[in-house]
Amino acid sequence: MIETFAATAPVFKVDGTVSSELARDVTSLRIEEATDGLKTLELRLLAQGPRPNEKEEGQLYLDGRAIDFGKPIEVSIGPAAAARIVFSGAVSAIEASFAAGTVPAVTAFAEDKLAALRMTRRMKTYENVTDADIAQAIASEHGLQARASADGPTYKVVQQWNQSDLAFLRERARLIQAEIWFTDNTLYFATRGNRTATTLSLVLGDDLLEAQLRADLAHQRTTVKVSGYDASQREGITEEAGADTIQSEVSGGRTGSAVLQRAFGERESFRVRGDPIVSAEAQAWAKAEMLRRARGFVMVSGMTNGTADMVVGSKLSLDRVGSPFGGDGYYVTRVCHTYDLVDGFRTHFDAERATVNEAGT
Repeated sequence: MIETFAATAPVFKVDGTVSSELARDVTSLRIEEATDGLKTLELRLLAQGPRPNEKEEGQLYLDGRAIDFGKPIEVSIGPAAAARIVFSGAVSAIEASFAAGTVPAVTAFAEDKLAALRMTRRMKTYENVTDADIAQAIASEHGLQARASADGPTYKVVQQWNQSDLAFLRERARLIQAEIWFTDNTLYFATRGNRTATTLSLVLGDDLLEAQLRADLAHQRTTVKVSGYDASQREGITEEAGADTIQSEVSGGRTGSAVLQRAFGERESFRVRGDPIVSAEAQAWAKAEMLRRARGFVMVSGMTNGTADMVVGSKLSLDRVGSPFGGDGYYVTRVCHTYDLVDGFRTHFDAERATVNEAGT
């Protein structure tokens, strides 16, 4: 039986119209996103060739016609029957490259609508709000819809000190281990359990071309403690989160905390930055920090033969990657779709899991 392979090339839309020029001249493409939001695009094009309504070839992509600042650009990729939109944003930078003996190149850089948050700095005070409330308010300032689904305490006062809206929102997300992303004109701010995405199975030697996996105890802890001071009660605050914090997210195997306990004994972490002023804040931050550490016990970096359905938040099952690491439970934290004229479509990803398999499984 002869197996047929089909090359997968990106399809570009500029200002809502399919661009055959970009498809013709693309030499490389890179689209990247992580859990802290702001999807980016880097598109490199041959910048010498036929020009519309002209007999001779000339310089391309520097006249503002096909590529220009602020122009909307959309990229879809994947087999024709299963193509997916992997980027939608606007051009924010243009670079020209010239060297003797080579064809000139133009590289366009683009970002999704979270770029507006990155470019806006504020001094602002929020009162009696949750982090989800703050996300809703920031989205409203930028004319965006918002879906904020993140558990967390209500703060009496939160201050944004000369920070960009994106940096401030990322800071708030980090405190409670929420994630940020943008799609369908909506800003999402959600804790991991409230994020839905695709579920994929990858087999090494088939669709999974490369994988590097590591179980690392360096940042694991058996307990995380957060301290502060309650001025109204005039007493110190100390809250802690232990190994049971991660149990609701795992269905088997050994957690990093359990492996650490067995190998080296108790190891505590004390978090003294952040200054919680009530117990609820300290408790939420301790839980979030314990989750961050526990989730990152097993880390994998991999590359597939182009997986358009993979997004940040996808749940993965990995096969043929060694007995400690095989199976499901992986959560994608970074995705980078690439295309070039040598390798075609590839998807690079980082993912994490809280457990290694029991010996012999």
